[in-house]
Amino acid sequence: MDELRSAAPAGPVSAAESELRRLLAVMAALRDPDTGCPWDKVQDFASIAPYTIEEAYEVADAIARADFPALEDELGDLLFQVVYHARLAEEQGRFAFADVARGIADKMIRRHPHVFAAAAVRDAAAQTAAWEAQKAAERAARAETGTLAGVPLALPALTRAEKLTKRAARVGFDWSDAGAVLDKLTEEADELRAELPGADPARLADEVGDLLFVLANLARKLALDPEECLRGANRKFARRFGAMERAAERGGRGLAELSLAEMEGLWQGVKRDERKGQP
Repeated sequence: MDELRSAAPAGPVSAAESELRRLLAVMAALRDPDTGCPWDKVQDFASIAPYTIEEAYEVADAIARADFPALEDELGDLLFQVVYHARLAEEQGRFAFADVARGIADKMIRRHPHVFAAAAVRDAAAQTAAWEAQKAAERAARAETGTLAGVPLALPALTRAEKLTKRAARVGFDWSDAGAVLDKLTEEADELRAELPGADPARLADEVGDLLFVLANLARKLALDPEECLRGANRKFARRFGAMERAAERGGRGLAELSLAEMEGLWQGVKRDERKGQP
């Protein structure tokens, strides 16, 4: 496995290596102080970060749609984001793309001793436990203390809630089962209801946040991804709303021309059609 630890490839340059070098050269040209792109030359880590997040979501979207030509394209866009950040860091003398690639390769080798060393694991569950132990050791080496250390602030809020409580559960701070979480959900809903008469925006935001946090916990206790649950609900709403619009158009009217009761009737009709398997 020694060749996996070396940053210097042996033998002819592969197509992948050739294209990666070309991409790095393209990035350098875009950032050239004299001849580069005016837009690219003024960007920094903070201005590029939103595009990085957006591209990651577009990768996930292509996967969800099983659109592999789009996935190829979106993976390229995401790789470009990595190259972009590495170029910015290189210009500041912090690190370069080679350091990024070397670091992740070293990390994967370190976290998979059952593949690259003599360690053995019984199954996927044992590997997950070993992986988490290795990550904990790495956090300790970086002087990141505390059970919740290292959970990124920039994660989507539902995902971060799920990860925070999963960490807390490791030390026993957790509900006993999903039923207990549902009881807490009822409690939080009652607290939100009590705040409605006053309609203090800060209090309402606090209570809605508590409600969403408990919902993220409920998904975790049911072994579900809260983000995927919400994405599914979004897809379902968009599909049903579109069907409702088409139903209104067949009746010669737009949704804005209908009463709320009429729209509710169309909505229920769409749901009945779905249950019957109709388009």
